[in-house]
Amino acid sequence: MKIIPPERPEASIQRLISALMPVSTPVSVVPRKRLSWSYQGNPQFYLFLEGEVSVLRATDGLVMATAYDPLLFGVAEAMQGIHCQTLRVDTQAIIHRTDAAQAMAIFSKKNLWQDVAAALSYFSSYLFYRDALVVQQRTYSVISNHLQEMIQLPLETRLRISILEYIQERTHLSRSTVLNIIHALKQGEYISTSRGGYLLEMKPLPEEF
Repeated sequence: MKIIPPERPEASIQRLISALMPVSTPVSVVPRKRLSWSYQGNPQFYLFLEGEVSVLRATDGLVMATAYDPLLFGVAEAMQGIHCQTLRVDTQAIIHRTDAAQAMAIFSKKNLWQDVAAALSYFSSYLFYRDALVVQQRTYSVISNHLQEMIQLPLETRLRISILEYIQERTHLSRSTVLNIIHALKQGEYISTSRGGYLLEMKPLPEEF
């Protein structure tokens, strides 16, 4: 069964970003840099505007999700004070930061808390989606689910990260396990890859393999 990711609340995200942009400060970032949830001791919200950024589990660096479209990060971290994940900038990106206390005052003044709730609901739903991809799934299903996710990405993104790297960053599967199944799918002509193991094309994958 194909697992469908949650729908992004585009309008809510855009309203939140637009409200915070006038009081935000650009952040100088380089690829692979991790961002701190605080600045000078104060909690921060991050306005991710362009590029690619991943949410990593703080305990082991496992990739929980990767964003390619504008998003607001840091609301739950500021309100709860628990930092179970970190942000990693994966490519050249445009990111701004905003003091969390100032941002929440703007949310109240402009009556944007319903949009905040929509954004937080999207984040929590995405975690359930990610669990559906990997928890109590057979090894082949885990790999198949991630291939289904990969093929939805733009070709330029798929040519930057190999199948092996993409799956290993998001699961605890071994290199040999992933490569064996990828090889079998290539032999069956279900997928085609370029040199280096980058996903080019994919036919409907079998339920069992």
